[in-house]
Amino acid sequence: MSNANTDIARTYFQAVRTGDMATLGELLDAGIVWHQPGANQFSGDHKGQGAVFHMLGSMMEASRGTFAIDEIHTLMGNGDLVAATIRFSGHRDEASMSMDGVDVLRIENGKITEMWLFSGDQAAEDAFWGR
Repeated sequence: MSNANTDIARTYFQAVRTGDMATLGELLDAGIVWHQPGANQFSGDHKGQGAVFHMLGSMMEASRGTFAIDEIHTLMGNGDLVAATIRFSGHRDEASMSMDGVDVLRIENGKITEMWLFSGDQAAEDAFWGR
């Protein structure tokens, strides 16, 4: 099952990188719980596909469309979990961030039901997004 889940995660990251909202809508469970780390305006638990899409849209707006996953280094599956090591970045005005992170996806019945994100430099990410 972890190979199939790794393939789903790969498709998810490709959809994020290309802005393919239709594919994202197919992959994210309607009741997804998204755990956004840190102490910034986007931190906390976001429940449901609508809340997650709102958060992601707000991140794109706050970063003036520059927030991106630049690289997917490794995808590792273990049962219903997939861990991904990534590099992400964003720029706006004079502020920028670029760092490694780890995303952990729980995949059940072909849908992403839960997501945990970890930042390589949480203080820098918090400063970038602000309160």
